[in-house]
Amino acid sequence: MKKLEQIYEGKAKKVYLTDNPDYVIVDYKDDATAFNGVKKGTIIGKGIVNNKVSNHFFKLLEAEGIPTHYVEEISDRETIVKKVEIVPVEVIVRNKAAGSFTKRMGVPEGSELLCTILEYSYKKDELGDPFINSYYVKALGLATDEEMAKIDEYALKVNDFLSAYLKTLGVELIDYKLEFGRFKGEIILADEISPDTCRFWDLDTGKKLDKDRFRQDLGEVEEAYQEIIKRLMGA
Repeated sequence: MKKLEQIYEGKAKKVYLTDNPDYVIVDYKDDATAFNGVKKGTIIGKGIVNNKVSNHFFKLLEAEGIPTHYVEEISDRETIVKKVEIVPVEVIVRNKAAGSFTKRMGVPEGSELLCTILEYSYKKDELGDPFINSYYVKALGLATDEEMAKIDEYALKVNDFLSAYLKTLGVELIDYKLEFGRFKGEIILADEISPDTCRFWDLDTGKKLDKDRFRQDLGEVEEAYQEIIKRLMGA
């Protein structure tokens, strides 16, 4: 498949057209941002880790019956994916209290929740990805009720599978962000699932193995990313 011109560059990825209109190539970068782009830096090797970890998860989830945009990994940093129309609703799945939730709700980090939370935000960088609910989604025409029902179903299935899978590797899945897209009339899982978009804690020590080490200046950032890929793939 031939790589053509670049059509998008975000905080973590570049996207290129291909000679197949149904597919694009995603190129993962080492650039790191936090707090809606206020904090910027570089995490050496991050692009490679996020590419390989995301693809590893997508292949496992496909086997569980969850459709994804993954097509083929073509290099350490590049993957062919289906060209989706992204649904502008980010889904945050919360298993324990962390991040912005602890500030909004006034609960200590790591607090147990009585159930898993599905939270939505409007995917709009210039607005700071504001918190929304299902009424906002419907009122703004961001997705249909049927699409949101499918998104919720997939998000909970992803959570059940990944939480159990990661525990076998000594990792606790605290919370994470999912994005979905439309492809030929079907809702599918898109974007990435990586240490950039998830909070991974060591199951025994509680050590953070994700982008929070960059956000909070905890040090050992690259080491945390490498630890995740090592546990997943023995790399």
